[in-house]
Amino acid sequence: MISEVVMPQMGADMVEGTIVAWRKHEGDAVERGEIIAEIETDKANVEIEAFESGVFRKTLAQEGDVIPIGGVIAIIADAGDDISSYTSSALAPAASKPAPASAVIAAAPPAPAAPAVAAPPRENGRLRVSPVARHIAEERGVDLRGLRGSGPDGRIIKRDVEAAATAPARAAAAGSTPQPLGGSKMRQAIARRMAQSKREAPHYYLLVDIDMTESMAFRKQANAALPAEERISVNDLIVRACALALQRHPAFNVTFDGDQAVRRDAQHVCIAIALDDGLIAPALLDAGRKTLAEIARASTDLVARAKGGSLRPDEITAGTFTITNLGAYGVETLIGIIQPPQTAILGTGSVLPQPAARDGAVVVRDVMKVALSADHRITDGAQGAQFLGEIKRLLEAPLLLVL
Repeated sequence: MISEVVMPQMGADMVEGTIVAWRKHEGDAVERGEIIAEIETDKANVEIEAFESGVFRKTLAQEGDVIPIGGVIAIIADAGDDISSYTSSALAPAASKPAPASAVIAAAPPAPAAPAVAAPPRENGRLRVSPVARHIAEERGVDLRGLRGSGPDGRIIKRDVEAAATAPARAAAAGSTPQPLGGSKMRQAIARRMAQSKREAPHYYLLVDIDMTESMAFRKQANAALPAEERISVNDLIVRACALALQRHPAFNVTFDGDQAVRRDAQHVCIAIALDDGLIAPALLDAGRKTLAEIARASTDLVARAKGGSLRPDEITAGTFTITNLGAYGVETLIGIIQPPQTAILGTGSVLPQPAARDGAVVVRDVMKVALSADHRITDGAQGAQFLGEIKRLLEAPLLLVL
């Protein structure tokens, strides 16, 4: 049986991906679920798994090629299957090898003093422009008629438009040394998604203080008995509490599929991870079914793989709820922006000693401020208060997290 390996779509705003490395080569045996390639998106490097077993018969794109979503990049088939109809030129026409961001910026020529740019190639009277390049040009106000394409047969592609969009800034800084915009691709993707979220989702916000004194004591006692690689972080406690609260308040475990709001059965809790190039929030899959110890191990593994560029597609796309935590940076309050297509996010800050009234006396307690941002199309403030109240109840009585 012939199985086509295609460039997957990981997020509604993804339109293309770059092949970073092939893990399998022509002639290799492949088992269902094996990693066959690593691709780069605007957000992260992701590993692609085989959906069928067979022989890795043919690669239709090379490492470094940029392929639109849905483009066939390889064929897995039985040894006797006829795959002669599959050719690279027929299936990956938009593929091109982009220069690194630093090279694009440093090598781009200054704007000429007089019009001297040859007209870009046309096909049937229309400019030859990739869909991605046309979309970016519309967003950033770039006139395509003055560009020369560097893609196949002079096609205007993404990097041509991005280089043109930075030209005014370079001209304004004439005489200075061009600096590479490290991670700009990821940050542009973040900007698009956050702008989409604020534009489409009517956010409401609820803030509450949680007394973490008992949780901190519980964590200290548990970690004293655990090896270093299995120790529980404050964020692990928060993930566990949120996963349980989502089970009891499933209205906050909703994502949009197009215009349709869908309540999800599993709790795939995303955790925000800071990378050098930007921020990514992969999901701890089935967090609602994991024990606290399992969450701690899975979280450590997820962070390591996110930083090493080896996330799996479902960890990028399947999230149902997000936690963003800047407590390690000394931030007291963090109000997050909902990550589309999700409908809620919890922002948490540092656990700090604060005076509190207990039994008529003022005592010092460890307090954490949390902020829920939620989509008013799906839930309201009263529901949000109940959901936050459940998280607060669990964290203030941490034995409930392990029962």
